[in-house]
Amino acid sequence: MSRLGMADLGLTTFTDMHQNAAMIASIDPSVPVIADADTGYGGPINVAATVKAYARAGVAGLHIEDQVQEKRCGHLSGKLLVSREVFANRLRAACKARDESGSGIVIIARTDARAGQDPEGNGGYDEAVARLKMAAEIGVDGLFFEALQSKEEAEKAIADLPKIPVLLNEVGGGRTPIVTSEEANKMGFRITIWPTMGLEAVVPALEKAYAALKTKGKSPEDPAMGPGKLFEVCGLKDLMAFDESVGGKAYQ
Repeated sequence: MSRLGMADLGLTTFTDMHQNAAMIASIDPSVPVIADADTGYGGPINVAATVKAYARAGVAGLHIEDQVQEKRCGHLSGKLLVSREVFANRLRAACKARDESGSGIVIIARTDARAGQDPEGNGGYDEAVARLKMAAEIGVDGLFFEALQSKEEAEKAIADLPKIPVLLNEVGGGRTPIVTSEEANKMGFRITIWPTMGLEAVVPALEKAYAALKTKGKSPEDPAMGPGKLFEVCGLKDLMAFDESVGGKAYQ
C-alpha cells in the first residue's frame, strides 16, 4: 500500500520489497528490522538470492511463506498454498543462504495453512502445525502461524509448536484477536509485529487533510508543522550536528 498505492495481492516484486526494506533498515542500523520476503520471489535459487540481498541491506530477519506466487494478504480468504515439499525447499534454501552468508539473518517460516489450502486440499489448524514443525526440523530460527482464529487457538498453537520463538501478527480488523504485547508474551509468543498500525493512523489523517483542500481550497486549520519540524522527524538536527563536527559550516 505504501510502496505502490495498491492492495496487498502479491503485486510487489523482489525489487520493490528489497528497496523498501533497505531504506527502513538504513534509518538506524542499531534497531533490528524484520522484513516480509513473501514467497522468496521464485524457486530455491531466487529464495537464496533474496535472503543474501536482504542481509546485505542490513535486514535483521525475514519471513518466508507457503502461499503460491499469486499470493495475497494473510487475512484475506481464498489463499492457495504450495505443497509441503515446495515449502520445505524454500526454507532449506533460505537456511542454506543464511549459513553461507555468515550474516546471522533470522529466518522465520510463515504458514498460511490455517486459512488456505494446497493443491491436494490440505489446510486448517493441523496442517499449519505440521508445516511449522517441519520448518523447525529444517532449521529455521522462528515460526509464524498466520491468521490464528482466537486467543484459545493461539495458546493451543504455542503448546503444540516446537519450542523456538513464535511470532504473533497483530492486524487490527483481521482474523486474529488483538492482544497487548505483554499478553502475547505471557501466552508464549516471543515476537509481535503490528504491520498496518502506521497506515491505519496515517490514512484517515490524509483523507481529512485532502478533503479540506478540496472543499476549502487550502490546508486544514491545524497549525502547520512546516519543513523544519518535518525534517527534524527525519533526523535534521543529527545531520546538522554531524556536519558541524567535521568542520562544516553549511547549516550555521
